[in-house]
Amino acid sequence: MKNYKKLYINLMLIAALGLGTSCNKDFLDEELTTAYSKDYFNTEAGIQALSVGTYYQTFALDMNREVPLTANQSGTDEFHVGGDPSNGLWNSYGSGFGSFVTVSNSNTVAANTNWDNLYIAIGNANQLIESATNIVSTNDAIKKTALGEGYFMRAYNYLKLERQYGGVPLKLTVSNTVEQEFTRATAQEVLAQVIDDFQKAYDLLSNTGAPIKITKDAAAHYLAKALLTRASEINDTWYTDNTKKTTDLQRVVTLCDDVITRHALAPNYVNLWDFKAADGANEKLAELILSADFNSNQLTTGGNQQHLYFLSTYDQLPQMIRNTSGGRPFSRLAPTYYTYDIYDKVNDSRFWKSFQTKSMVNNKSGSYYVNGDLGIMYVMNSPTDTRFAKTKNVDYAYPGKAKTIPSVYVEYAADNFGLMKDVRFPSLSKYMDGSRLDFNATKGSRDIILARSAETYLMAAEAKIRLAKLGTGSYSDALSYINTVRNRATYKSGEDRSVYTDGSAAWSTAVQGGRAVSFMPENSYYESNNIATTTTATSLNISSINTLPAADQAVITKLGYTTDYDRMLCLILNERTRELCGEFHRWEDLSRTKTLVARAIAYNPEAAPNIKDYHTLRPIPQTFLDGITKNGIPLTSAEKQAMQNPNY
Repeated sequence: MKNYKKLYINLMLIAALGLGTSCNKDFLDEELTTAYSKDYFNTEAGIQALSVGTYYQTFALDMNREVPLTANQSGTDEFHVGGDPSNGLWNSYGSGFGSFVTVSNSNTVAANTNWDNLYIAIGNANQLIESATNIVSTNDAIKKTALGEGYFMRAYNYLKLERQYGGVPLKLTVSNTVEQEFTRATAQEVLAQVIDDFQKAYDLLSNTGAPIKITKDAAAHYLAKALLTRASEINDTWYTDNTKKTTDLQRVVTLCDDVITRHALAPNYVNLWDFKAADGANEKLAELILSADFNSNQLTTGGNQQHLYFLSTYDQLPQMIRNTSGGRPFSRLAPTYYTYDIYDKVNDSRFWKSFQTKSMVNNKSGSYYVNGDLGIMYVMNSPTDTRFAKTKNVDYAYPGKAKTIPSVYVEYAADNFGLMKDVRFPSLSKYMDGSRLDFNATKGSRDIILARSAETYLMAAEAKIRLAKLGTGSYSDALSYINTVRNRATYKSGEDRSVYTDGSAAWSTAVQGGRAVSFMPENSYYESNNIATTTTATSLNISSINTLPAADQAVITKLGYTTDYDRMLCLILNERTRELCGEFHRWEDLSRTKTLVARAIAYNPEAAPNIKDYHTLRPIPQTFLDGITKNGIPLTSAEKQAMQNPNY
């Protein structure tokens, strides 16, 4: 898998050659004997190379750009625009957001980018399925593994399309000529195809090579996700047979239970994010089911760039300078107050292990502030905390010392200025990568987790909640799955709650490239909570559906939920934030459960004025509508509008 970018480029050249025509051979009487042709796909080696190339297109390509943010994090309750609004329209749903997206600058993601990438991957998967099916071979690596991977990747891309756009054109065969006539299949038809393909993959694949190889467990996880999607609220207008829904949801639980047996949760939540080097221990945890694979050879991987986008602009402060461990802050997204407050910040370790709240001075100023001093601190306190009269540049001294911390930002202060109005905020640190070549390098080498068993637990819990609504079992059946995830997150007895690490620590020396590092192995747990270091562990276990955690009850009250079903679905969505925040699931989770609009209005100040019910589906890109024909004739305006999602 490690050379998939090089193979991908070669395979794209093959595709181009397949559509080309030859000139008069006498024009240049030479033969290139080392070039590949499409006949390469009729060989075992060619099929395996095609699988690798399709893997790159499907899982890795988008990770060196901003598509994952715009598709699945912007415009939700979890994040709003950070210090750079290059893709602000994807968050605000403003007047420039539609089948074309108004370009702010060269970083703006076009309306068609995600659509095009997904269909290119589907074309590759179709070729893989056809070639692996047709070849005469007794090699299981071809007839089972490569074929199973083809079915998986086709299903994976169509599931993303369906969850973003609803019904889309279904193309299940290889194109040997230019095709321009397409019609939209229904969401029902697309999901049926997705489920069938994932089932084929499940039947063909083994459980060897996770998480950088597609396995039977990966197929089971995503088959469960597809079944759960079909049973979600967005499909209630056509999926009305409760007997079939019940069967789907029971299968979700069975699949999840089986996957869980082979993918134990990491002992400590921080294990997932404690990146030291490519292919290190944290990229091989049993919890991981599927990852987008990267390595330190940036010429062959293209580089994971997600480390750029969730960071605060620390390097604009006087005592700070950009450095490799601090990250290069493109600062596209900042957390909302929902994200800050949905955690029990006294007992739930996940906030303190997901967000960076302290940085060291690394640009010394005279003799007062020197490198190694505490330079930035975010105090993540409660709304009832009255210690602070203002938010910016609080006169907060080092504990037990006279020196003042130069830059302190407080979540709740008397003037109600707040972190939502500042370009400084705690950075989501799940993608931090201190192993990059230098402080300006954009290409990272750490893998991206696509699926892990903590999510599998939460999918099983959601299925149990939906089954209870349909009259099978009780809502309490979900609690054992939820509590397993929450108990892993609980601070353990004797654990030092001020200790902090993330991928910034991959650079272990104090200076790199002539610049001191700003990474600080400490968080602001005690300063934020204003409690003694002798605090003992308190369980996060939920014992009754009638007594939910205070943070969850606050959301339930704000959104006006009263039924057991709505309250428990709200709990699941909140728990998915606590466990999976920033892991590129959120928009699709809120869209499929039809909670996107209410939550964005409640918690995302830029989206609130503009978001409407029709935003639960994305617009079909205008480039696609303008490029297709009907009976050889370009579509009329009325025909384009009929193919478009409503209100775009």
